[in-house]
Amino acid sequence: HTNTTEIKHDIPPTKMPRNRTSKPPPPGYELIEPVIEALENELRDKVKESNVNKRNTESMWPVHQINWQRTRYIYDMYYTHNRISKKVYDYCIKYKIADGLLIAKWKKPGYERLCSTYVINPSNYKFGTTSICRVPIKDRGENAKNAIDPTTGCMGCASGKDAGPRNIFGNKYGQNLAAVLLAREKRMAAMEAKREEQQRQREKEEEEEEEKRIAEEENNELKVAASNNNDDEDDAGESETDDETDDEDDYGPSPAAGVWAGSKKLEAEAEAIAEGDCDDENDEESRPTKKLRAE
Repeated sequence: HTNTTEIKHDIPPTKMPRNRTSKPPPPGYELIEPVIEALENELRDKVKESNVNKRNTESMWPVHQINWQRTRYIYDMYYTHNRISKKVYDYCIKYKIADGLLIAKWKKPGYERLCSTYVINPSNYKFGTTSICRVPIKDRGENAKNAIDPTTGCMGCASGKDAGPRNIFGNKYGQNLAAVLLAREKRMAAMEAKREEQQRQREKEEEEEEEKRIAEEENNELKVAASNNNDDEDDAGESETDDETDDEDDYGPSPAAGVWAGSKKLEAEAEAIAEGDCDDENDEESRPTKKLRAE
């Protein structure tokens, strides 16, 4: 009876407890909630899969493996990467989102990669031993190098160098999910930063092109203005030349063949000269000649 109780206790639940929704999760839980929900849906689908062509114990592999990955994810997000608060971590332990007993073992030397508490319970194996997956690969016999635990599907979760494969299950459930997601997040941030830098570069180039265009327009305007000024100066020079020729126009062309062709201005001056000559003549008439005085 004792052995049966221990065995049941070592097997992770096949679905998440319903009572965890009785209390709202603490702030910050939304950071890990999408992953938790995805793993819960994955577990539900795996449990519903057919066991045809599978060994009896192989149907339990997803249960142990998803439990390990979900627990490792929460453990790493708190202890390794400091991405969640203690309140979120304690909430996950209290409501069995994470396997508290498995985490307790991870904190002990030699159990840092333990796949499940099931494999270290001697009552679950013949002769009171533990699973083959707890034996470092370098210490196994040639026939047991590739041995897998029949209940969890673990290929080797012993601690130490060359003690076991990095991915203890050899599939996606054996991945360090927190590190994978954070690496993806970092890569996405780098890609976003690159896109922003490219956008800034494009905007800078567009600004430079716009400044260049404006400078060219201003330069063209200055050239047009300078050209207009030159035209005005030429017009002014022509006007001065016209003023110089006014007298010529007024006096008319030079007489040809003794024929006088004067303008009104020239006629007026001629009349003034003529009147002056008449006055001189009158003065001469009014003065007696020497002959008359002599007489």
